Amino acid sequence: MSQSSPLAIISGAGAGLGHSLIKRFQSAGYTVVGLNRSASVNTPPNFDIRTIDLTQPELTQALLQDIMSEHGTPKVVVHNTAQLVIGPLEKTTLVDFEDCWNSMVLSAFILAKSIMQPMANNSGGTFIVSGATASLRGGANFSAFASAKFALRGLTQSLAREFQSSNIHVVHTILDGIIDTDNSRNLHNISPDKMMKPEDIADIYWALSHQPQSTWTHELDLRPQSENF
Repeated sequence: MSQSSPLAIISGAGAGLGHSLIKRFQSAGYTVVGLNRSASVNTPPNFDIRTIDLTQPELTQALLQDIMSEHGTPKVVVHNTAQLVIGPLEKTTLVDFEDCWNSMVLSAFILAKSIMQPMANNSGGTFIVSGATASLRGGANFSAFASAKFALRGLTQSLAREFQSSNIHVVHTILDGIIDTDNSRNLHNISPDKMMKPEDIADIYWALSHQPQSTWTHELDLRPQSENF
């Protein structure tokens, strides 16, 4: 086991925010391991990204044990998975609803079950969860997505209160805007100048993970200057 540098684990380590988080923590001397549901052909060669379905508890726990055996207990863990379903209720299937909940809430629960106690036993660290506008209010046609994001926020709040005494700083971020990626530019008729830059979000996550204990942030909302709220 090598512990020459602190370990950060980034779940939902796809193009966009996931890759920006890996770059940001690598640049600060961290060993970074990404977790992603599917492999990507555009993964930079210096990235260590493991393919895993975080809704599978046994596989997830086994992989995390392997990672910790290799690199030590993480000091920073980011849960950044998402499953966006938009549509009227009559067209939202049970599979859609369950996929949203599984990909965001169940995966966070399984990740926390696998990682929080080892972190508590190793002087703590930071656990950051990416939320959205839908974490606070359910819009029309967002019944599946908003209900999952509401549940994810509640789970995060419970973890924060349970593990603060173990020196684990748990943070829920509300990303109120469209993150600037190639996919989002193709999907949304929005100027990139009005999108959230993933590298800027990564800088905020870095700062959150290094806050002094006397001034911990437990929820933070981020949005572009042009975003209505």
